[in-house]
Amino acid sequence: MTMMLENKVAVVTGGAAGIGRSIALTMAKEGANIAILDVCKPETAEEACALIAETGATVKFYHCDVSNFELVDTTIKQVIADLGGVDILVNNAGITRDSLLVSMKEEDFDKVIAINLKGVFNTIHACYHHFMRKRSGRIINISSVTGLMGNPGQANYTAAKAGIIGLTKTTAKELASRGVTCNAIAPGFIQTAMTDVLSDKAKDAMLGAVPMKRMGQPEDIAKTALYLASDLSSYVTGEVIRVDGGMCM
Repeated sequence: MTMMLENKVAVVTGGAAGIGRSIALTMAKEGANIAILDVCKPETAEEACALIAETGATVKFYHCDVSNFELVDTTIKQVIADLGGVDILVNNAGITRDSLLVSMKEEDFDKVIAINLKGVFNTIHACYHHFMRKRSGRIINISSVTGLMGNPGQANYTAAKAGIIGLTKTTAKELASRGVTCNAIAPGFIQTAMTDVLSDKAKDAMLGAVPMKRMGQPEDIAKTALYLASDLSSYVTGEVIRVDGGMCM
């Protein structure tokens, strides 16, 4: 049986854990070879690579801070040299530094914007000419429902995630004539290490805003990313797909 992403190469930023790892693993199961860009601990990288390798896919790890423009450019060039090209770019890397706006430190605002938003620009910029020459490519940016509706205590995070949506639409318009699509996924309340640290009270409050009354799983985002990476979505570009159990209707 032909796999959906057979012989494709997918770059997944923040791909060693959480949603990123689930996306990388799901794509590997459908035939893609995987390049993980992350700044995680070595043992986390090894665990992710071992899990993905069990699918039979080729997987390589690159220690890369996506906020570093030159390092991203160099790393993408190395991925192309190692794996023969890039077909799919998944921008998933992200951090939080939560605080009410009035007490937020400048460095915490700048750091979140640098990784969560500028990091997306950096990787797209690094892949831009490669995709244009190939006249094909899939760019998938992980935004958030907070980028659509805002969230108290996350001015930096919501600004970055809203910025990703604008960047997605502009990239989609620039590259559409070259056969390259660019879409965003806006996850809602997903069960990851980032949400595990929340108090039960905070979790209950968030679940109260979800019509489906349950948290999403990383696999829910991964399945949507798989659709956007495959030929099933060949005529979909500039779209923002909410995967949130109805949270942001």
